Amino acid sequence: AKGNDLEGFKKKLFFWALELGHQFDNEGNNSAWYNFKLAIARKLIFSKWQEALGGELKGIVTGAAALQLRLAKVFSAADIRVRQGYGQTETSPVITVDRFEDGEYCLGTVGQVIPGVEVKIAENGEILAKGPNVMVGYYKRQDLTDGTVVDGWIHTGDVGELVKGKYLKITDRVKELFKTSGGKYVAPQVVENKLKESRYIEQIMVIGENQKFVAALIVPSFENLKGWCKDNGVEYGSNEAVVQNADVLKLFRSEIDGFNDHFSHIEQVKKFKLLPQEWSIEAGEMTPTMKVKRKVVNERYANLINDIYNN
Repeated sequence: AKGNDLEGFKKKLFFWALELGHQFDNEGNNSAWYNFKLAIARKLIFSKWQEALGGELKGIVTGAAALQLRLAKVFSAADIRVRQGYGQTETSPVITVDRFEDGEYCLGTVGQVIPGVEVKIAENGEILAKGPNVMVGYYKRQDLTDGTVVDGWIHTGDVGELVKGKYLKITDRVKELFKTSGGKYVAPQVVENKLKESRYIEQIMVIGENQKFVAALIVPSFENLKGWCKDNGVEYGSNEAVVQNADVLKLFRSEIDGFNDHFSHIEQVKKFKLLPQEWSIEAGEMTPTMKVKRKVVNERYANLINDIYNN
């Protein structure tokens, strides 16, 4: 939004630095030419970000919801270390955390297991954890406890994998995996997290359970969309009008097609609908930790979803 408010050379410089950040490689595989340009970007643009945070920030750890890889790269390029942690209330609450030290973190993951805790991946991909941080049980609910903690291992309900044998990557929730009508499994969060790397997508929910193809409901990033409309001579009008605009729809089709190259044929988003209003906690579409309530959204937009699959 700040970048969109700039004009002329300053605006070009801002988005040049931003695009440079998207290309950042945390494993140190950046070329000498890239590092030269990054030094300029840090001096002219990213230094102002650091100043805005007080100038003495050591690092930030996020949790509860996934940090977009796009943002993780940009902040790392800006020399602002943002890392992810992972855990649950039932694990007191940390299981893993990404480290701040060079060579000890992996962007796109939730880091390494903390000392004293064990993690393994079940046959169905579910993450299991064991250690002194795991709860004794749910209060007066032995039935729930027995289904959650088995032989000391807590079944987190999350699906994941170990990157390089030590960095945990969360890919989805067990209960959110769905099958298409062709019997193929789709992990919606994998697709959603990738698509949210687009600066024009604020919120997204991938759908397609028992359907022939995968589709998506998308809430645009209206601030960035306003900037795009201004630069491309497209009348914005209102949120309701802009999500129906043919040029805007072409923009989103192009964005989605670009990301579809990262997915299998089954996972690719074939159709989408743009929504004019953000989902919120107050409206009941988001949890307090800002996760989409899929059942609520499915029910609220049932007519729109029917239109996607029947039109």
